[in-house]
Amino acid sequence: MTRFRPTDEKSLAEIVAAAVSQEEALEIVAGASKRGLGRPLQTPHTLDMAAFAGIKLYEPSELVLTAGAATPLAEIEKALDEAGQMLAFEPSDWRALHGTTTAAPTLGGAIACNLSGPRRIKQGAARDHLLGFRGVSGRGEAFKAGGRVVKNVTGYDLCKLIAGSYGTLVALTELTVKVMPRPEETRSILLRGLDDATAQRAMSQALNSPHEVSGAAHLPQGEDGAGKPMTLLRLEGPGPSVAARATALTRELAEFGAAEEVRGEGSQRLWRALRDAASLAKFGERAIWRASVPPTAGPLVAERVARRADSRHFLDWGGGLVWLAVTGEQDGGAEIVRSAVAQAGGHATLIRAPDALRSAVPVFQPQATALAALAARVKQSFDPKRILNRGRMYPEL
Repeated sequence: MTRFRPTDEKSLAEIVAAAVSQEEALEIVAGASKRGLGRPLQTPHTLDMAAFAGIKLYEPSELVLTAGAATPLAEIEKALDEAGQMLAFEPSDWRALHGTTTAAPTLGGAIACNLSGPRRIKQGAARDHLLGFRGVSGRGEAFKAGGRVVKNVTGYDLCKLIAGSYGTLVALTELTVKVMPRPEETRSILLRGLDDATAQRAMSQALNSPHEVSGAAHLPQGEDGAGKPMTLLRLEGPGPSVAARATALTRELAEFGAAEEVRGEGSQRLWRALRDAASLAKFGERAIWRASVPPTAGPLVAERVARRADSRHFLDWGGGLVWLAVTGEQDGGAEIVRSAVAQAGGHATLIRAPDALRSAVPVFQPQATALAALAARVKQSFDPKRILNRGRMYPEL
């Protein structure tokens, strides 16, 4: 296996063009923290994007940051924190989940996989924060899209297309994202002992209230996966506003039992653990699934899976995101999980499993015929020879 290390866009385009002429696929890597996502690759060459790193432009007053795609998220978050700002889409860190603690999550990886944390219900997905990018297509052509302003209508919105493509369309070199002011205060309201259905009703009531809840999750086994059920609601903003909203929300949720408050770093720690699915990381032998469903269907999906398989779960996004850890099933629970999700009208992704299992079962939700045909046409436009991350999302000949 050859490991190519381009140093600029020109050399990157030349490497990809050479791979096109030989019809030899390339695996794109930078921080290597997400190699366990998607189908496992067996490509003859690796494309090491480490040289495309560093913050290129940061304008705190304009809420805009431009950085190389291989820039570690830790570096970006440090710079933002010093200016009192943040990446509002709350990118997940799944290194513990995948056992890759020495790897480094990068901005390009977060955007390419469209990873969003608990704040998605308020701030949107990662793709909603991408303003522009530069990269090289699977044709070996360097190009750019978008810009450095929120309102940019220069053509097709390729940013929405690239985010979530898992590196199968473009080798990203540079990204421009919008950033947001960091909340002055964060506070969590905790309700204990609720079952899934009751917790979902409490989360729904909180999210439909005027109190601007920025996170709503339910842990049936508590924070450590071995305790009593815990339902969490997050409030963020100026200190006096958070205090007033916390008091009002607690009063409105009195029917669900006594509430507790966790403030400051304690609150932030709870939501980091949720963001990173920390309560499931210790179940190393289990297949981990992430299912997106209508919020009211979350508890029922978890129950349907639990009836047929040995599973653990927790709910995020007010019940709309169901995390499942399944064991004892030959297919990792694929048939059981997808059957339960299909009845709810959602989709499920296999987040963690051994390579053999990720090769044997669909990692991503199987596409309807029309959608698969459309995806194939898009792929044909960007990468007709299937050079970039061939087979990462779906099997390709």
